[in-house]
Amino acid sequence: MELSEKGGVENNGFVQNEAVDDRGTNPSTQEEMPKACVVDVDAAATEEPVLKPYAGMPKEVLLKFSSQAQYRVTREILFWLTIATAVLLVCSTIAIIALSPKCLDWWQAGPIYQIYPRSFRDSNMDGNGDLKGIQEKLDHITYLNIKTIWITSFYKSPLKDLGYGVEDFYDIDPMFGSMSDFENLVAAIHDRGLKVIMDLIPNHTSDKHQWFQLSRNRTGKYTDYYIWQDCGQAEGSITPPNNWVSVYGDSSWQFDDVREQCYFHQFGKEQPDLNFHNLAVQQEIQDIIKFWLGKGIDGFSFSAVKYLLEAKHLRDEPLVNKSQNPENITAYSQLYHDYTTTQVGMHDIIRSFRHTMNQFSSEPGRYRFMGSDGDEKEDMEATMMYYGTTFVEEADFPFNFNLVNMKNLSGNSIFEAVNLWMKNMPAGKWPNWAVGSPNAARLSSRIGKEYVNVMNMLLLTLPGTPVTYYGEEIGMENIASESVTFPEKSPMQWDGKVNAGFTEGNSTWLPVNPDYQSVNVEIQMTWSNSTLNLYRELTSLRNDELPIHRGWMCYIWNDSNVFVYVRELDGLDRVFLMVLNFGQESTIDLKAVVPNLPPKATVRLSTNFSNAGKAVNTDQIKTEMGEGLILEYKTAKPVHTMKAFQTNCFVAEKACYSSAFNLLYATC
Repeated sequence: MELSEKGGVENNGFVQNEAVDDRGTNPSTQEEMPKACVVDVDAAATEEPVLKPYAGMPKEVLLKFSSQAQYRVTREILFWLTIATAVLLVCSTIAIIALSPKCLDWWQAGPIYQIYPRSFRDSNMDGNGDLKGIQEKLDHITYLNIKTIWITSFYKSPLKDLGYGVEDFYDIDPMFGSMSDFENLVAAIHDRGLKVIMDLIPNHTSDKHQWFQLSRNRTGKYTDYYIWQDCGQAEGSITPPNNWVSVYGDSSWQFDDVREQCYFHQFGKEQPDLNFHNLAVQQEIQDIIKFWLGKGIDGFSFSAVKYLLEAKHLRDEPLVNKSQNPENITAYSQLYHDYTTTQVGMHDIIRSFRHTMNQFSSEPGRYRFMGSDGDEKEDMEATMMYYGTTFVEEADFPFNFNLVNMKNLSGNSIFEAVNLWMKNMPAGKWPNWAVGSPNAARLSSRIGKEYVNVMNMLLLTLPGTPVTYYGEEIGMENIASESVTFPEKSPMQWDGKVNAGFTEGNSTWLPVNPDYQSVNVEIQMTWSNSTLNLYRELTSLRNDELPIHRGWMCYIWNDSNVFVYVRELDGLDRVFLMVLNFGQESTIDLKAVVPNLPPKATVRLSTNFSNAGKAVNTDQIKTEMGEGLILEYKTAKPVHTMKAFQTNCFVAEKACYSSAFNLLYATC
């Protein structure tokens, strides 16, 4: 139908009044239609509105214009540009992921702070530290830039061995609080962005544990939960099955009157060893791990794991001194422990612990850390086995106490302790360092208070994860009293008030060190040159500077007085040079050792704060007894690229820095 026939108005490509009803043209319906009502309308009101050009286009007109070259080519260009941009973004994302180094996990990113809970802070005035006390002092931990808290054993226990003989793995000793207190503590720790790990000693239980009580009565599956053997009896005395000796000395077999057999214990007689040859025992430990991970903890430190299995043949262990009378063997050091430590299958059990923990590590940011104790210092190869392999995971690292176990202090001995770990550590694994422990004398008492600051500087500038035992950040000392059984576990010294702010009660479970009025957190926060403020400056430097928390480490020099090394990162021309004095006053010419060193370097941080910012000549670097310097300089030739030093350089997680894009990448 033509436009004119429909009464429409042509308007540059679209039709006005197109939907006019055609029913009026049918004569058969005219009688049925009502008569129209005639209304006078102003002619001006019926005038058609003025229509703007291109107010709308039907499909046909749109296609007419869109087929023109100027529109079609533009459209195609925009389409392919969009596709190319999308492909470029996808490729860039893949390239960044492929080239980026592995991000440091939370257990690698900062120091671990180890707390002995009975001595940290008492919240209920009974003289014993507790879980609520730890929660009260979380601000101190964040002040130190600490990332992870390690709480030693607080399970329900008769406390025969400071809580390491556990009566109930699923409960908390009332001395430390309740399960509700623990849950509140974990929530408070996580609210501050921190992580928490706890001890687990799977090797043995207390003789008060329900499992042992059922086992000594030969009740069901618990009959073989522990290691039982018949003992010889002659003239009223008990003859043990073999010559095995406990860690604490004397026979490791104890006769039980109820079962009328001997049970095996590697530690105290109140701590019977579990029978890990029994798969039901292994499953019990797996269930304990799941229970505490379900409570929200971020990892475990497994202790005494090398004792998990014993040889079934029960042969006598060989004597260290073969000429010694076997009947006179009473000390642990008099035997080679070939049949009671690190037995075949022990690492399989540890791997099963790791497998269980991995089940709780699938959520982003919720990786569960696993640490273990190592073997003896003399058997470093055995210690390194706890790292596992590339394809078989075990511990993230075995805790490293080389710096604690040193027999004397010098630049050379520090080098030997550090190098012993680094040269034996499997490629790609992560190191760790501790300078204090609940089982060793305080750092200040062990090496001398004049060396505490330089030792903390070493701890916080070495590659890997540093571990600080509570109180070492202020230089606490052992209690100087022969009547005190555990002088290294004295209450934390918070301030100069009565009982050092540890408790508001009248007594403490161990005496407070008499030096608490001058060695405490409160007073050291006011001293710019204090051990506490130096510790905080070191943790801040570690967090802020890429070369220190994930770069190369290269040994430069060591002698009887000093230990010198650098920390550097590919792509950065900024290098940190540590000159640490563990002996007497010393002056060294490092320019002669490393010819590419610039003639001057700037003191970035010093154990003597007044030296910060000064320039020193690299051919004549002087340090006082116990002084530590962190020097900064720029160079285009890093030490780790020099052939003469390549055997002295280590890196755990290799990374390179791009100044153009301000990011790290893996392929240097």
